[in-house]
Amino acid sequence: MSMAVFSRAISAFVLLLLYNFSEAKEILVGGSADGWKIPSTQSESLNQWAGNFRFLVGDSLVWKYDSGKDSVLQVNKEDYMNCNTSKPIEEYKDGNTKVKLDRSGPFYFISGAEGHCEKGQKLVVVVLSSRRGYTGISPAPSPVEFEGPAVAPTSSSTSLQGSLMVALWVFAFGICLM
Repeated sequence: MSMAVFSRAISAFVLLLLYNFSEAKEILVGGSADGWKIPSTQSESLNQWAGNFRFLVGDSLVWKYDSGKDSVLQVNKEDYMNCNTSKPIEEYKDGNTKVKLDRSGPFYFISGAEGHCEKGQKLVVVVLSSRRGYTGISPAPSPVEFEGPAVAPTSSSTSLQGSLMVALWVFAFGICLM
């Protein structure tokens, strides 16, 4: 195999890895423009929805809602559990809220509309540490420590696997050209 082909294969592999590990995502809460609402069933709960994602430092959550009727409050765990709207960490009322997940650990959100949190309009997301060194395998947080959604694998690990397959193909193809 020529050194040039080998060098190109390694460069392609490194670029694919860097792309996958640095791609922050904007995630629409509830998966749709009307996702920030009182769930009609347990299977429609926002925590059920969040359990299908792996949230990483640098990702952003995006809420779409009627600013005249609702808001998003970022709260601590105790206020989340008790639906206490009186002392939020942050209050968002613009109808198009974007919150950057800037640290690992749990983030707690509740509706600011009276009675909505008690009816299930609340969300906890568990953010994993940054993508650097991310292997696609991480332990789930202890249920005692976080009372929120289970951490489930998402397309990030699939994307990494796909990138690895492409890099291996490029490498193998380079060997065949010798």
